[in-house]
Amino acid sequence: MTTVAFIGLGAMGSRMAMNLHATGIKLRVYNRDKAKTKPFADKGIEVADSVAAVVKGADFVVSIIADDAATRAVMLGDAGVVASAAKGTIVLDSSTNSPAMVKEVAAAAAKKGIVYLDAPVSGSLAQAQGKELVFLVGGDAKGFEKAQPIMAAMGRLAKRIGDTGAGATLKLINNMISATLTAALVEAAMTAEAAGLDKDATVEILSEGAAGCRLTKTKLPKMLKRDYAPQFQIALMDKDVRYYLAMAQDLDVPTPVSSAVRSQYQGARRAALGALDTAGLFAYAASEKPKA
Repeated sequence: MTTVAFIGLGAMGSRMAMNLHATGIKLRVYNRDKAKTKPFADKGIEVADSVAAVVKGADFVVSIIADDAATRAVMLGDAGVVASAAKGTIVLDSSTNSPAMVKEVAAAAAKKGIVYLDAPVSGSLAQAQGKELVFLVGGDAKGFEKAQPIMAAMGRLAKRIGDTGAGATLKLINNMISATLTAALVEAAMTAEAAGLDKDATVEILSEGAAGCRLTKTKLPKMLKRDYAPQFQIALMDKDVRYYLAMAQDLDVPTPVSSAVRSQYQGARRAALGALDTAGLFAYAASEKPKA
């Protein structure tokens, strides 16, 4: 039976791991905060006490953690994935990392005979829950094909974008666009309110026209209702746009729009709003104090 080691049981990872378990795949999990492993232990799923222990004997490793620093520690630490996984193990790293980080990990993994795929996902909590995630994959083509059943257990589509770093690159482009659209929706919501427009009618019409997209349909209502319960936190989006800007600078690509957008997320994070959903950018722009 295929064994999958899963690292990172946050809001996204916990849902992805449970979907893997539901398919009958043998699952072993690890999370730095042991409390988040309880729902898995209650289902009889093996809980490891270290990264080294969780990857021992695993055919696949799936990781989804916060940032480059966490990835460096988990993947390249003395008792991390690269040091502890067996030759032939395939690693699916679904964290949103910088291309430079994933290339460094992939090179270290290759020296150990480990296949490392940067495989970030497009989608939020609802998509993670409903197995509707889209995997954006960079790396070895044969490894990608072998990993198809694992990704299919968690998502609706897996696409190999190119060589190592390609998945991470496209994910940062995707999140830059999402951050920009959300910032534009903040301005739209403020204008609609200032003009006294009917809120329900505003959402309905904007969702139907050229501006209609998933963000318009989900984030605009949250802004107008002052619902900032996190689906994707401001702090994480700020990090992603920061990574995007660094990548674009390396590629000598002008970033007039995304630089302005990042200043909004950075400001909101520095104003102690980082734990809010990205819809909470409205509170920052409108100088409102979010309800507790």
